[in-house]
Amino acid sequence: MALINAVVSWLMKKRIHQIELFMKYPHEVQTEWLRKLLATARNTELGKHYDFKSIVVPDQFKQRLPLFDYESLKGSINRLRKGEQNILWPSEIKWFAKSSGTTSDKSKFIPVSQEALEECHFKGGKDLLSIYCNNHTETKLFDGKAIAMGGSHQIMEVNNESYYQGDLSAILIQNLPGWVEFMRTPNLSIALMDEWESKIEKMAMATIQHDVTNISGVPSWTLLLFKRVLELTGKSNILEVWPNFELFIHGGVNFSPYREQFRLILPSEKVNYLETYNASEGFFGIQDRNSADDMLLMLDYGIYYEFIPLDKVGLEEPEVLCLDQVKLFTNYAMVITTNAGLWRYQIGDTVHFTSLEPFRIKISGRTRNFINAFGEELIIDNAEKAIAIACERSRAIITEYTAAPVYLQGDQKGAHEWLIEFEKKPDDLAFFTSSLDTALKSLNSDYEAKRYHGLLLEEPRIRVLPPHTFYNWLKMKGKLGGQHKVPRLSNDRKYVDEILQLLSKD
Repeated sequence: MALINAVVSWLMKKRIHQIELFMKYPHEVQTEWLRKLLATARNTELGKHYDFKSIVVPDQFKQRLPLFDYESLKGSINRLRKGEQNILWPSEIKWFAKSSGTTSDKSKFIPVSQEALEECHFKGGKDLLSIYCNNHTETKLFDGKAIAMGGSHQIMEVNNESYYQGDLSAILIQNLPGWVEFMRTPNLSIALMDEWESKIEKMAMATIQHDVTNISGVPSWTLLLFKRVLELTGKSNILEVWPNFELFIHGGVNFSPYREQFRLILPSEKVNYLETYNASEGFFGIQDRNSADDMLLMLDYGIYYEFIPLDKVGLEEPEVLCLDQVKLFTNYAMVITTNAGLWRYQIGDTVHFTSLEPFRIKISGRTRNFINAFGEELIIDNAEKAIAIACERSRAIITEYTAAPVYLQGDQKGAHEWLIEFEKKPDDLAFFTSSLDTALKSLNSDYEAKRYHGLLLEEPRIRVLPPHTFYNWLKMKGKLGGQHKVPRLSNDRKYVDEILQLLSKD
């Protein structure tokens, strides 16, 4: 295994030179990728409709094609799912990633081409390992096994042809080359199970037998596995089970609320954390510096990027910027054109740039996950930072949370109601509430203005939930496991009222 570790590490580092090239020449790389995408898809149904052959420069592309979202592409995607081809992309589409970015009842089925698998998702997986090996030259990552907290997939039969749909993680696991199976645990029969409670049990039983060095997944579900492993082994922390564990690769949600829980369960300075931005629609970013909390925007994965200033989202003709027009620390909705046939597609995520040379980003939220009931424009980035500050000040540890507005009624003022499940409750809930409120004011001037003297918004209302409340809610909705996660902020009370109603039944 030591020889394998040395060879794989060496191969991974060879990619660093190519990464440095797109960091140095970002605009040239992006323009070239747009040209390739247009040329490849020029004879598709969409390519003929918008005459891709005659588009030469990015401005023509921007003027010719409208902005799309899932609803506007849904008809074309449904046709692909029924077996039609060459609609959005020329190569055969047989895989569809079932999007689970929120607990919405509506599922999205994102087309995944062979090019997207190889040039985007798998390339991203190799690159995150390349970057990690480059930053940690003494790594022994490949001496042991890897765990991927994957989802499940289903097979659809259409006209005697097989088509597949499922969580992106399951699609990636199913398509990995055979040699990778040698380096991962558990086996596919367990990794692709769709009944999550049984799956956690079987994963824990199977993985405690191996020398696990790394795991990738959403923090909440990874913690669930860790806790079950500790219950089965009787150990006090994961390093007593897997002494060579060194890396947790996470994404999907902000890691800050979970950091203290991981520190307790992985009590070593030698354990590293690496954030990625890998969605059903594409692999976008990798944390490339040990001490930073931003991610390098990956520019050579077959994706062309555009950005809409957050205050222009939803307008009939919003301002759309190319990469060379963005500014630092401004929230943008991301628009992508991909080698799976998503054209000028609004994925619903918002980011801001922390660096322009090279381009590095942080996820700031979702275009639909915010609270703006009173003009406070509270986004997820504000909430995550404020929660982290309040936890630090009150020595609390949060498991999960969500928040929504309490609307004005009669003489009653508005407020934000926070449903919080604590791993460790604060000794003084009033102090935690005050700390959260103060932090939100310092992070968001609009929130501060609405809270001025409590004229419009009252102090946050914190409701402490019993253990496992969010788990039970997700289970009730059929959203356990994989990439499913609790929505942090909502501009209406749908989720909050569902959870409170569930509690009232207990």
